[in-house]
Amino acid sequence: MTMQTIPIHQLLIAFLPAVFVIVLMWRWRLGYGTALYALARMLIQLLMIGYVLVYLFNSESSLVVSAVLTVMVLAASWIALNTIEAGRVALYRASLLSIALGGGITLLLITQGVLRLDPWYKASYVIPLAGMIFANSMNSISLAAERLHAELQNDRPYLQARNTAFQTAMVPVKNSLFAVGLVSLPGMMTGQILSGVSPFIAARYQIMVMCMIFGSAGISTACFLLLTKNAAAYGRLDKAADR
Repeated sequence: MTMQTIPIHQLLIAFLPAVFVIVLMWRWRLGYGTALYALARMLIQLLMIGYVLVYLFNSESSLVVSAVLTVMVLAASWIALNTIEAGRVALYRASLLSIALGGGITLLLITQGVLRLDPWYKASYVIPLAGMIFANSMNSISLAAERLHAELQNDRPYLQARNTAFQTAMVPVKNSLFAVGLVSLPGMMTGQILSGVSPFIAARYQIMVMCMIFGSAGISTACFLLLTKNAAAYGRLDKAADR
């Protein structure tokens, strides 16, 4: 069984629900411009990444793969702080260290402990897995940062704010664990099944993915919250600015 090629004119049909949402946001005056920009950026990035990945998968260079991983961590660490305004630059170091540590440890365990890649920099495995790991770490830190900021703004004690932020950050990940196989078949498993891989093998890969997502998100979020303990005042920066 081979993957079905999607013609461009059929691919355009997939944009119909997205266009409906954009129109809805425009009618409700909800800042549709940002969503429209996000869709356009997604389209351009995915069209370009196809060419980039072909080069990366054929490069067989540890330096190239290491450079790509570095860029991914740097970008994810900055994007993770999009949910806050004040103190974003000051918190970048904490975000960077958290994603590098939580995501890096998880990526190392998966590629060398579970898959035992040889060489370790096999781009066709390392880059997609790193993308999933760093993206989920980024999303969890983003939720934690926003919630921690809100809790501290409301003069909650740091420990209470930290625990609330951690629980909030882990909700999407825990929901995905509850839903997988029951409500949804995640992307990797669906892609493998569509390409002809046995569902039993696909299930093992998906178990690996779910564990690495949960682990990397939890470790990265915990590291971020611990590293921001001494900077807990960042949640009150807005108040200080108003004085």
